[in-house]
Amino acid sequence: MSIADIKKTTEQKMQKSVEAYKHELTKIRTGRAHPGLLDQVQVEYYGSMVAISQVANVTLLDARTISVQPWEKGMGAKIEKAIRESDLGLNPASQGDLIRVPMPPLTEERRRDLTKVVKHAGEDAKVAVRNLRRDANEQAKKLLKDKLITEDDERRSQDEIQKLTDRTIAEIDKLIAGKEAEILAV
Repeated sequence: MSIADIKKTTEQKMQKSVEAYKHELTKIRTGRAHPGLLDQVQVEYYGSMVAISQVANVTLLDARTISVQPWEKGMGAKIEKAIRESDLGLNPASQGDLIRVPMPPLTEERRRDLTKVVKHAGEDAKVAVRNLRRDANEQAKKLLKDKLITEDDERRSQDEIQKLTDRTIAEIDKLIAGKEAEILAV
């Protein structure tokens, strides 16, 4: 393994950490509705638990309402129950085959709680990135110990990995600030 390989794999892993954090942010509810909000809600379908998107069409009616259109007649009640029992705090209402899921407005206290959740998840993502930096630096030190690279190469690789880490953490900070602004916007 060379320094270029170490840097490349570290960069890919750091990017995956950022993507995982972005995915985590989509689960955090703001005042606006989006279909991805119901992705983690599971509903029973012929004896097995599946995501709502596997048994129904999930779309937006307007900025504050999600509509769920089951593909089978009997699934409406099960989907409605699954949404109600999820920890999202949503209260779906049936209108024939269509299930409307209005988004309740966020209270100021709930907004503050959500910003804490965003910061905590961001901190976890930063820790993951720093762990990747540590692992990459250890790999470079091992190459130096095995006399496969020079001390200058090892120091240069540490500098490059530090710059990569700083860039990735700045990207995570930008995501945190953006999500906080979105949550706190009334």
